[in-house]
Amino acid sequence: MNTPNPSSSPKTSTVSGDAPREVPRPEGSPPLRRKSGGLGDTPGAPMRVTWAALKRSTLFYPFIGLLVVCLVMVFASDSFLSGANLENVLRQVSINAIIAVGMTCVILTGGIDLSVGSVMALAGTLAAGSMVAGMNAAAALALGVAVGLGFGAANGFFVAYAGMPPIIVTLATMGIARGLALIYTGGYPIDGLPDWVSFFGSGKIVGIQAPVVIMVAIYAIAWVLLERMPFGRYVYAIGGNEQATRLSGVRVARVKLVVYTLAGLTSAFAAIVLTARLMSGQPNAGIGFELDAIAAVVMGGTSISGGRGSIVGTLIGALLLGVLNNGLNMVGVNPYVQNVIKGGIILLAIYISRDRRK
Repeated sequence: MNTPNPSSSPKTSTVSGDAPREVPRPEGSPPLRRKSGGLGDTPGAPMRVTWAALKRSTLFYPFIGLLVVCLVMVFASDSFLSGANLENVLRQVSINAIIAVGMTCVILTGGIDLSVGSVMALAGTLAAGSMVAGMNAAAALALGVAVGLGFGAANGFFVAYAGMPPIIVTLATMGIARGLALIYTGGYPIDGLPDWVSFFGSGKIVGIQAPVVIMVAIYAIAWVLLERMPFGRYVYAIGGNEQATRLSGVRVARVKLVVYTLAGLTSAFAAIVLTARLMSGQPNAGIGFELDAIAAVVMGGTSISGGRGSIVGTLIGALLLGVLNNGLNMVGVNPYVQNVIKGGIILLAIYISRDRRK
């Protein structure tokens, strides 16, 4: 009786459904697992934390970068560690950090979303205009969220189901959203919002600023979604090897649709916070925010090509960018020079990420 050769058996994966099941996988394809930069290797094996293991973590360089920038700013400005300044840093960071959550999901799949800033402007102006026109404030805010969801879903459809390049799709929707915001407002801000709306931008919950609480809540949900649910495994797998993931039975198009929809949703949440802080809908709000969000994701250790990174790293990256902006302003660095410095740091972050993947 002939015994089958174990080495000739097809490789299998169990991540393609709600319940574990074996599905054939192409020979030589990588395992579908997240690459979030953890220090442990196999469950149950002793965790050996070495210097080399630390350096391989996607969180290592972002954390060191944040620590170094904070130390430099402490010595450069006496008021950097003041309570008022730290509160201001967190308030400024919150909006970009919220947008960066959705951007992280998109980039992990190997995509990009350039429309988030413009979608944010449209969601904010429509919500503000609806409130001023007499719509119930809660319904108006829900309308703003629906706008974000709609644009995100449209991006996801054209990328995932129509097969169009993400950069082209989101560049087009960026122009559409910005144009609609300017048409709706005539280019002027919309004022006269109800006083209670300001709570989302400057209120406090148990002594903590509302924008910071909202930011932390969104990050907690995103962490569970990416690190503790099958959806997260699919996101990382698509970014690592989309073809192998598709052959394993994962509905790649559906996952992509969801991540772009999430990017639109987080843009809408950020729009609510910004509109509440300014107490007006600004058609020019969010210009350049897509670049800041991408910078936070990349500076947080997420690979721009997808498949590797973490939501915690994105939060660190957003804090790093916020502290850098705040510190450079405090020491009086020319805004044009600030752009050069930030651009150089982003290039360095991409280089480090590329070098670590070798």
